[in-house]
Order: sequence, then C-alpha cells, then structure tokens
Amino acid sequence: MNISVADQELSRRQMLKTVGGGFGMLSLAGMMGAENLLAAKIPQAQKQIPHFMPRAKRVIFLFMSGGPSQIDTFDPKPILERYAGQRPDAADIRTASKTAGLLPSQVKFVRSGKSGIPVSEHLSHIAQHVDDMAIIRSMHTDFPNHAPALCMMNLGTLTPTRPSLGSWLSYGLGTENNNLPSFIALCPGKPVVGPKLWGSAFLPGRFQATHINNSDMTPEKMIPNLKNHVMNPKEQREHLDLIQALNKEHLKLRNADDALQARIKSMELAFRMQFAATDAFDIEQESKQTQQAYGDSQFSKSCLLARRLSERGVRFVQIYYGNRQPWDTHSNHNKTNETLCKDIDRPIAQLLNDLKMRGLLEETLVVWGGEFGRTPTSQNGDGRDHNPFGFCMWLAGGGIKGGTIHGASDEFGFKAMEDKVHVHDLHATILHQMGINHEQLTYHYSGRDFRLTDVEGKVVHNIIA
Repeated sequence: MNISVADQELSRRQMLKTVGGGFGMLSLAGMMGAENLLAAKIPQAQKQIPHFMPRAKRVIFLFMSGGPSQIDTFDPKPILERYAGQRPDAADIRTASKTAGLLPSQVKFVRSGKSGIPVSEHLSHIAQHVDDMAIIRSMHTDFPNHAPALCMMNLGTLTPTRPSLGSWLSYGLGTENNNLPSFIALCPGKPVVGPKLWGSAFLPGRFQATHINNSDMTPEKMIPNLKNHVMNPKEQREHLDLIQALNKEHLKLRNADDALQARIKSMELAFRMQFAATDAFDIEQESKQTQQAYGDSQFSKSCLLARRLSERGVRFVQIYYGNRQPWDTHSNHNKTNETLCKDIDRPIAQLLNDLKMRGLLEETLVVWGGEFGRTPTSQNGDGRDHNPFGFCMWLAGGGIKGGTIHGASDEFGFKAMEDKVHVHDLHATILHQMGINHEQLTYHYSGRDFRLTDVEGKVVHNIIA
C-alpha cells in the first residue's frame, strides 16, 4: 500500500503527540536542544582527534557570573592602602562607568600550601588545594559590559553567534557515555542570556548543551517527565522505534535537515536518559557524610552533581553560579564579596578533594572564573566596577602544573602587565589539555572555516605540568 507524504506527516504528528504525552520524550528531547536549531551541512569526518595525547578527559567549568574581584581573592595589592582615595595616573583607566579613588581591599591574605601562594582568608578551604592550582593573574578580555564579556568567555566572540566552548569540545571529542549528554549546563532559574552561552550556533544541533535548571535538585524537577508512569521500557522502545522509522522516512524528503537529525538523536538519548539520569542526577544516593562535606547550598549540591556527571563520562559540565551576575558588586562590595566567597569555598574545595580521592582529578580539568574582574577604584562609595583589563582565573587537575602563579597585573591591580593571557589563550589551553590543537578544530560554515579561537590564541605552556 502506498502512503502519501501528507499521510506520513499526519501519522507521524499523531504518533508523536500520543507517545510524547505517554512518557515525556518530547519534553526531554526539547530540553536537550532539539529546538531552535540553525541548519548546517553535516561536516566531513574530522581529522584524527584527539590530535595528540590528552592530559584531561573532561572539564568542569565553575563560572562565577558577574565577575569576581581579583584583588579580593587571588591577587593581593597592599599598596592600595597607601594611595586610598587617590586617583594616580596609572589608575586613570576607562571602565564601564565612572569610578572614584582607589579602594583598598579589606581582605587578609594567607600564604597557603607548600607553594606559599597568598589566598583570601574567605577562601580558606580552597587555599588547602592551592598546590594543585595554577592561578593566572594576567587575564584580560575585550569589553567591559556583561553581555559581550559573557559571550567572549563562553563563545570566544563578543556576539552570541558562535558555538560555545562545550559545544566545540563535544563536536571534536564526542561523548564517553551514550546514555548521557556530552555537555551539560547547570544554571538555576530562567537565564536571561544563558541559552546563547551554551548553544551550538552553526555546529550540528546535537552538540549544544542540555540545560538543567538546578533550582530544585530533585531529579524529577531538574528533568521534567524523567519517569514514565504509563508504559514499561519494552513498550516505550516499541513506540520509539515506530516514531523513529517515520522520522527517518520524513528525513529522506528533507535533504539531511540538521534540525530533524538532531531531533531524532535527541529522542534516542532522551529514552536512554530515563534510566541513566535517574541514577546520575540523584545526589541522595551519596552517603550523608559526602553530602555534608559539600554542604547544603544550591551551589554545593551542584558541585556534587558535577562530580557524579563527570565520573559517568559527561565531557563538559558548566556550573553557573547564579544566573543574574551575583558577583556584580557595584555597591556593598566588601560584605557581598565575603558572603559569596564563603558560599563557594567549601563546595569547591570538596569537589577538588573528592576528585582527587577517586583518582579523577588528574584526568578532569577544573576551571574557575568569571567574565572579567573588578576595579581597584571605588564606585558608589563602597562598590567596585567591571574590569576587563586584568583579572584572575585558576585551573586545576587535568595536567595542570599545581602551585603555580602565571603573569602579573600592575601595582594597583588594574591591568594585566606580565605574560598576559587573553580569553582566546585560555580556550586554546583548555583544548590543548583535552588533546586538541585549537588551530585544527574547525568547522566550515558560510564560506569559511571557523574555530573557537578565531584567528588568535596561544597555549599557556607555563601552567602545564
């Protein structure tokens, strides 16, 4: 019997509606990025990747949205006391808005570890791991406002038109676990610009992140329709096989439509996730001792979840600390900075400790930082403005040379001065640790070969073990 294209399409839509209502496959697939995809021709097979022996298998990016202050965390500037309230020529630098005189840090720094690296007193637990960390004091970026700087740190460009770092890694390396996404973004609430920060842009849609709203850490809350209360697995499999057969027939008439291909793959992954995610996302399976070691905050639980996902083969886990720039301390800086530091201190330290105890730190690259830093001058009397000219980030594990300080800022902490590291350099270094030559990871689109680092980027070899 011959079936018309219109009849096939009608049958497919009816079946999708029926099965989607039965066990939430469409909700899961949509959450994993099958919507709003830009069509792109599926590329030819990549050159042999990894390009060389990787030092890390996966990445956990602890993203401090809003921009933490470098002079109140990892780059002490005691000279600010001498010039408090003054505005020397060296400090007369353009910022996002007008600032006043120099504002000394109220934070005491403690020399920590065998390396004796000074770390804020409010990060006393993280300081215990400083010998595993390489602290970059000479980061700089291209723009002083949040949206472009967020794009630069996440996408390698100032505009939201390129694939994210996690998407490039997924595209280049694939996944270690076919039952879980290769790229997961943990971001609470409804982020304003978030989807662009973990999108795949012109890369095939299957490489964008699965966004998890981790406001509520219950697996069923993070992943809607995770469990099916209507069909057993065998029945679900039979229904999905029928849907996929119809989809593949439909695909033949759509000239390799990337959006449809991504939907097909997403539905398969969604089916498998019903079983794998129930385990992976349930932090209650951890012992009470482990849960208490991380702490009770949302960020604490997110760090624990990141460890569980990483050890199960998720290639790239990005934790966004808040979704509305909590580190954006334009006023009441001292108190807010102290609160934020103490909130992240224990869970990050435990994450590093947990990875190390399980033998995972040496193959897991942990990255910490925000989109920029903050000024050493005051704003609104007790705040600090955005500072793209010089700030700190750190990396640990994954073949990083611990107990290392790379680069330096000027005497006031305004600008990167020695061994400067641009965001492109950071991205090149992350890819390098994953076994990727950043100049060779490309995708042909719109008449040219694109890459994460555009036409720039140098690996920071000084921080590599």
